[in-house]
Amino acid sequence: MRQAGSYSGILMSGKTGPHLLPLARIKKIMKKSGDGVKMISGESPIVFSKACEMFIGELTQRSWMVTMQGKRRTLNKEDVASAVMATDLFDFLLNLVSEDTFKSS
Repeated sequence: MRQAGSYSGILMSGKTGPHLLPLARIKKIMKKSGDGVKMISGESPIVFSKACEMFIGELTQRSWMVTMQGKRRTLNKEDVASAVMATDLFDFLLNLVSEDTFKSS
């Protein structure tokens, strides 16, 4: 059985705290994701919000490492594309970062 994660208290404590991403927008995206999705519990967007925050943080950190290796101080789209291509975890994003990413700058 899977152990509770560090954010499992979000649903248990009753405190949801401030969210960095708008829950209404997340709920709207969830409803548009499939024909069968009609009802979404109040807790579901909270979990998605936290997952999105973690995803954005991880991708940003990996992109920032690419920026630092290039001895620059501004993260750009090529850094994000390089981080995606260098990380197996982000393979589902490969179709978004193509060779065009590198040619456009």
